[in-house]
Amino acid sequence: MSTTAYIFGIVSSGLVVVAVFELLRRRQVRERHAIWWVIASLFALLVSVFPSLLEALAKAVGVAAPINLGFFVTIVILFLLSVQHGAEFTNLEDKTRALAEQSAFLRQRVESLERRLDGGAAQPQNEQSRQPDTRADAEAPDAGVHADARSERENHDEPHHEAH
Repeated sequence: MSTTAYIFGIVSSGLVVVAVFELLRRRQVRERHAIWWVIASLFALLVSVFPSLLEALAKAVGVAAPINLGFFVTIVILFLLSVQHGAEFTNLEDKTRALAEQSAFLRQRVESLERRLDGGAAQPQNEQSRQPDTRADAEAPDAGVHADARSERENHDEPHHEAH
């Protein structure tokens, strides 16, 4: 290997190491996302400083050309990055779906309460006094959504006892 290629390899991999750590320092990349980039950049720096190390590793695992081992390690690291990002994406998608459902329940609850307030003046006194328990509504976002329907069913399902 020529001296120019050797120096270029060291400078390039050194810049990648510095860039990854700078992104970590500025908190533009979280540690759990940057771990594979740190490993890859340190591996590149190590191989750049000690090119005979890649040749020895290639010979030890039976790879004819050391550069093929470098490409293989790079592909494995990129595959692991892809799997990690896929898992993160799935987790975020689940959280987004849950938040959207919660938002829909809360929007429905607000609209129900607004309708109740708008129509409150026209309702008889006993209708206005039948407010759901706000503590139960705060515990489960969808608990208050169906409170009106439950109270209507309970009023209709209760047996009417007549005094004789």
